[in-house]
Amino acid sequence: MTLIFKSNVDSWPAWRTALEDAAPDVPCRNWDDPGDDAAVEYALVWKPPVGELRRRFPNLKTIFSLGAGVDHLLVDPDLPAGIPIVRMVEPELTRGMVEYVALHVLRYHRETPLLEDQQRRREWREMATPTAPKRRVGIMGLGVIGQDCLRVLSALGFALSGWSRTAKDISGVTCHHGRDGLANFLTEVEILVCVLPYTAATENILNRDLFAQLPRGAYLINVGRGGLQDEDDILAALDSGQLAGATLDVFRQEPLPEDHAFWAHPNVTVTPHNAGTAQPWSAAGAVAANIERIRRGDAPLNIADLSEGY
Repeated sequence: MTLIFKSNVDSWPAWRTALEDAAPDVPCRNWDDPGDDAAVEYALVWKPPVGELRRRFPNLKTIFSLGAGVDHLLVDPDLPAGIPIVRMVEPELTRGMVEYVALHVLRYHRETPLLEDQQRRREWREMATPTAPKRRVGIMGLGVIGQDCLRVLSALGFALSGWSRTAKDISGVTCHHGRDGLANFLTEVEILVCVLPYTAATENILNRDLFAQLPRGAYLINVGRGGLQDEDDILAALDSGQLAGATLDVFRQEPLPEDHAFWAHPNVTVTPHNAGTAQPWSAAGAVAANIERIRRGDAPLNIADLSEGY
């Protein structure tokens, strides 16, 4: 009944302590530690080596993603068949994403990049800034994270729109859905926030055609996945003025190569895929609760729908 842990970015000591507290009767070990691989029934992982889950662990019952998305697992053509893959849904990961989105929405709303540029030039130029009800923010992706972003932005008073694959009804939010609803959604939005999952249907959705439908001078914030964005199209939209700025936490290649144009572009903010991360002290409880469900014979919560890719 062992749990195996694999991540090159998350702290194993912190997770070990949290898992031992949350599930003291479930032995845990790190990926490279010696042990009986046949005893492993649960894998808690971020970007495990391709093919290794199936090759090493013949009795695996459940794969837990350390991230909200499961695309990092679905790239493995030898992923074990017939066992559930569980998305990481835990309040502190969501809180981190919401904090990040609120920070950068407010940063663009209050024209902070322009004010910082004025400071560098020692230029005092007063300007009027509209308050939140006069600024429309649009969220692409209305799952748990998208809806929590809307809740916080609503409390700040922003005018809000949302877009999702299927119809949603959210109080205080102008909701659109499907391909037919995308154009109407985009024409309203001054600050576009993308929290979509990465699937075959959403690949490169952030492209020149989409940007052309936004009001000129709109802003982009992408905290979804790098595969959602056409990076050349983002640069072209910035250089033409169609986009006034872009804050990007995710990229097609991570780490972002040192010679990538985003690093030096004056209207791009680069962050290292850290908008929201699962916090061991909180998330271990969600993992332990799902293991308990499995041991009772129940299905775990938050199973990914592999037919949809998330």
